[in-house]
Amino acid sequence: MPTQADPCSKPSLMHPDQAIAALLEQVKHVTDSEIVALQHALGRVLAEDLASHVDLPPFDNSAMDGYAFNFDDLDGTKPLTLIGESFAGHPFVGQCPPGSCVRIMTGAPVPAGCDTVQMQEKVTADGNNISIEAPKAKGANVRYRAEELKKGTTVLKAGTYIGSAEMGVLATIGANQFRVYRQLKVAFFSTGDELRPVGTDLGPGQIYDSNRYSIQGMLMRANVESIDLGVIEDNKEAIRQAFKEAADCADMVITSGGVSVGDADFTKQVLDEEGKITFWKLAMKPGKPFAFGHLNNAVFCGLPGNPVSSMVTFYKLVWPLLQKMQGLPQAKPLTLSATLTQDIRKLAGRVEYQRAVLSYNEQGDAQVSLTGGQSSGMLTSMTMANCFIILEQDCNGLTAGSQVTVEPFNSVLG
Repeated sequence: MPTQADPCSKPSLMHPDQAIAALLEQVKHVTDSEIVALQHALGRVLAEDLASHVDLPPFDNSAMDGYAFNFDDLDGTKPLTLIGESFAGHPFVGQCPPGSCVRIMTGAPVPAGCDTVQMQEKVTADGNNISIEAPKAKGANVRYRAEELKKGTTVLKAGTYIGSAEMGVLATIGANQFRVYRQLKVAFFSTGDELRPVGTDLGPGQIYDSNRYSIQGMLMRANVESIDLGVIEDNKEAIRQAFKEAADCADMVITSGGVSVGDADFTKQVLDEEGKITFWKLAMKPGKPFAFGHLNNAVFCGLPGNPVSSMVTFYKLVWPLLQKMQGLPQAKPLTLSATLTQDIRKLAGRVEYQRAVLSYNEQGDAQVSLTGGQSSGMLTSMTMANCFIILEQDCNGLTAGSQVTVEPFNSVLG
């Protein structure tokens, strides 16, 4: 008899939070790695801890344009004598003797004999005679060697996503090549004789294959190697061959359509024969039908066929799986509270992710409005939205002025 702990065997609709927890338990982090050069590292995930090759900063330097001097030389009556300049890349050479100062630029090394910098706006120059307004303390406007970190200190840990800031940090610490996890390979395709390539004429009952392009776009944002296998005709052996090809070359296989109870095509038949697949019914809207399992060593995710349902299930269910498989930590989605500007219709029973626009009124308060019709076939609603309004299962609709939970889109949809 099925137990409560077996989510795949429950006959009732599964809450999305329960579904994602169950899904995450069934995928593993890909641990294969490779060495990449810094210029090719954007979007990759570190497979090793990285320590700095240098002190940061590597030398005492000025935090601003001004004059460097010894703080104890200021007596408030006698100007200091200007003896030279220190520029970034062209430092002052030698010792700055008592009673002297050096013109210095931001980032330039502080000369020997100097311990303080005063900004140029608080200095009066008369030839080489420099009158300096005393700063508040010795060491003002000086960035000391290794004050950010010492040579050998771990800066970035394994599992760190390499974004733009991380690229700069890696360059700063002198890391020109390092080990990263290999990119995930994700194969995807569509099935259906009704699907036609973009750019061709539509016949009776035919539609353009839009889901494949939405999936491709989201995969590109996920920093994986995507393998587009195109549109597969409604032929059992053609579909079987497509699944075999996808499973042989990818870590994950994604399809859209063919996972609903009433679907009368070959997709479910082939999946049952070639893999270990469970068809789930989720308490979410859009996106009730979802298939998950394995085809040989590849993870399989079967998305609903309706365009919005396909995108929402990818965003809420597939994206976290890709994060874990890439070795990235799971981050709870950012949510906030906003005031609803209109009435919302909803029936209790499923968690709904309604497409909406988050903005701020003149008083600076967050407010949110629907993009219009919420049909799972209205893909244009996704292009107009910048967030989801999350309505829980027991919600029976809301009136304007209610406070609602809003989830702004992350980079996958943003």
